[in-house]
Amino acid sequence: MNEDKVVFYSLNQKFLDSDEDMPEQAQQVMYYSLAIGHHVGVIDCLKTLMECPTEEYRRWIAQLPEGSEARRKMEGLIKFGEITIDCTHTQLLAKAWSRVTQQLTEEQHLWTNTLMKALHDIEREPAIYLMVRRRN
Repeated sequence: MNEDKVVFYSLNQKFLDSDEDMPEQAQQVMYYSLAIGHHVGVIDCLKTLMECPTEEYRRWIAQLPEGSEARRKMEGLIKFGEITIDCTHTQLLAKAWSRVTQQLTEEQHLWTNTLMKALHDIEREPAIYLMVRRRN
């Protein structure tokens, strides 16, 4: 029996889903779409960043202040089964997690450090994002 877990995926690369030769003008439109983040004909390749059991995830995010925007964001995974963390969330989450580091377990520190590194990467390259999904 598989354990119910939370998996953090990170955007690894994008590629065009096209087997045909694309006219120059269409290529320019596609490159522009990539640049502004639209996903028309673009497939995102996600790599696993980290995993944790769902119950441990619940205990981890419970360290964030109750009612805070950061906790609400992270609790969205429990409610919806999936969340996306992108450049609009980096400052919010980084500040929230940095404020609770003293109360974290060793394992929670590892998850927080991994998340903080990913948030830093997103800050440097806003096209990167995290997809967090619940799996069983």
